[in-house]
Amino acid sequence: MGEERIVQARTDYHRMSLTEEAAGMDPLHLFGQWLDDAQRAEVPEHNAMLLSTAGSASISCRVVLLRQVDARGFIFFTNYNSRKAMDLERDPHAALTFFWPTMERQVRIEGKGEHLPTGESDAYFASRPRESCIGAWSSDQSRTVEDRDAVEERFNRWEERFQGQEVPRPDHWGGIVVKPVRIEFWQGRSNRLHDRIVFERFSDGSWQRMRLQP
Repeated sequence: MGEERIVQARTDYHRMSLTEEAAGMDPLHLFGQWLDDAQRAEVPEHNAMLLSTAGSASISCRVVLLRQVDARGFIFFTNYNSRKAMDLERDPHAALTFFWPTMERQVRIEGKGEHLPTGESDAYFASRPRESCIGAWSSDQSRTVEDRDAVEERFNRWEERFQGQEVPRPDHWGGIVVKPVRIEFWQGRSNRLHDRIVFERFSDGSWQRMRLQP
């Protein structure tokens, strides 16, 4: 048996609170405010989010970067042949989690993922650094490879292929928007009496707001 480890770390949260008045009735607006707060506070990788999918034999989660949030939902970009994208093809249900520990805040999102229109994926791809664009061609994301040298060799071959020309977006790469149906805002409070305000979306697009017990 492995060595037993008991984690005793404990933090008492006390920086801020979340009232119904401050939350308002538009969770996407509130999320934008919290994202801006995290950026101003210089939280490292403030746009990093945990993406969980259930399209495979087991539930899988990984960290990806939020690139845009708008009225539709939360947008990230990936190889459509990757495990996360294939999971969403099989089962579009997805969950996202943002955690900003220095802000003592967490946001949990549940929704469904779908591909962005190709024009939007084209526009974002064109804004990426050239090396990242070449990497989108050279990597069969989530597939096995012999070693690191093979990864570098594949990149070098594609770099040579596109020498002197623009790198087009490959058909297997693009954006995914997670359209939310439930968004929970968690603000740490003293004595573990945290503020938890959740929004659930009705079929007409309006939101219901509720407070959850901590």
